[in-house]
Amino acid sequence: MPELQFLHDLVDTAAERFGSALAIVRGAATMTHRQVAAESRRLAGWLLERGLVRGDRLVLHASTHLSVPSLVYAASRVGVVVAIVHGQVRDHALRHVLTDCMPKLVITSDLAHVAPIAESEGAAAVDFDACATGGDVVCGPVGTEMDACCLIYTSGSTSMPKAVVCTHQQMVFAARAVQAELAYQADDRVFTPLPLSFDYGLYQVFLGALSGAEVHMGHAAEASAGLFAALQRTRATVLASVPSVTETLIRLVRRKSGEALRLRLITNTGAALSEATIADLRAAVPSARLQLMFGLTECKRVSIMPPDGDLLRPGSCGRPLPGTEVVALDDEGRALAPGEVGEFVVRGPHVMAGYWRRPELTEQRFPRRDGLFPELHTGDYGWLDEDGYLYFAGRRDDIYKERGFRVSGTEVEAAARRVAGVDEAVLLAPAAGREHAALFAVTELTPAAVLTAMKGQIEEFKIPARCIVLERLPLTQHGKPDRKVLAARLVPAPSGGDRAS
Repeated sequence: MPELQFLHDLVDTAAERFGSALAIVRGAATMTHRQVAAESRRLAGWLLERGLVRGDRLVLHASTHLSVPSLVYAASRVGVVVAIVHGQVRDHALRHVLTDCMPKLVITSDLAHVAPIAESEGAAAVDFDACATGGDVVCGPVGTEMDACCLIYTSGSTSMPKAVVCTHQQMVFAARAVQAELAYQADDRVFTPLPLSFDYGLYQVFLGALSGAEVHMGHAAEASAGLFAALQRTRATVLASVPSVTETLIRLVRRKSGEALRLRLITNTGAALSEATIADLRAAVPSARLQLMFGLTECKRVSIMPPDGDLLRPGSCGRPLPGTEVVALDDEGRALAPGEVGEFVVRGPHVMAGYWRRPELTEQRFPRRDGLFPELHTGDYGWLDEDGYLYFAGRRDDIYKERGFRVSGTEVEAAARRVAGVDEAVLLAPAAGREHAALFAVTELTPAAVLTAMKGQIEEFKIPARCIVLERLPLTQHGKPDRKVLAARLVPAPSGGDRAS
């Protein structure tokens, strides 16, 4: 394979190697590898016609859209930095993203809602259909492989999402390293119900380009009730999954007794699977091997298990990616011996460039930047065995995983407080014996009204399933919310909703 330097080199090489084989499928719409490459060149010309130049930002506001992969590659061709934002990001959260990244152009499937917000932030907004016109462009590399090509927004310890800056070199290396471990094949049909705003959903496109596999982009219903039918319809051989999707698959397979799937591989990211869920998955889909993964947006993947490697090393989340290094450090920054718990610190070409417009946070998480590669302090704690396999123990901040997505408790609390009529809000993240997050709110609103009003503040997948309304928050002697008392109130919800005195 020729040397790959820029993100669009992935699609150009795929067009040469796999040509007329299908690359992207969404419902009845399809594109071959050659068509994706050609479309990305045309769209690169369209972006230039719109006045975008090297370093400008482009926001794609969509969960899944057939044009998104081509637009990502098009932006790469002309040096534009692209950010994909989930279609559920609206109102206050969308305004935050646009204020933060200052795009020149927003492309959306919801123009009536998005255009006024974009225009108030100094950005033009167009519908995806507007991209149907425009000329082809053939141009040499714009910039260098160390230039930023993508901003990936992720929850953080602040009240609103932050953007991880990803360069061409980092993204290409990460994609190739992940493919080296997962080994997608040219005849694979990869089904992903994950939105392209989620980095692992986006990387399915890159893995397909590297392997020649065809990537089927699902929609929201195909991550839940429609999952089994989608896997059968697409004749999927690979499922890119998160725990909530995996649990749905198990339930659906049990209802479809006797109906077989073609899956040969299931990958898991987003959060760890319990041993019971893993056993149920193997019983439900005996044809599929399982690869467990552990990662952060800041480095894409920390580690990946070999296929079914968890059978030999229960509890492990795998080995570091090829060409990378992970160590566990104590509080003084000293490397720990195998079996000793410390903070995972990651080094390698896949460690991203830092946070967009967050110098203090970048300094905190990427404190050493004087070597060949940045050093990422993950905030995740665990240990390594003598063979270098990682075992996850926990986090030090308020980030948690809900339905496979990273969520910040601070962000959820801030969104609840923005609801008119809510005086105080405290979120309890999932913990031992508590599968999902729960929100406590001091308000005269009903629990349902609070959760409904939050839909205009943050993405729906970040809104907790449960809200408990209180007259007042219990406080510690230091005047802080007493989370232990709140946790003790998390009894099963009564009929009629959660309201407590």
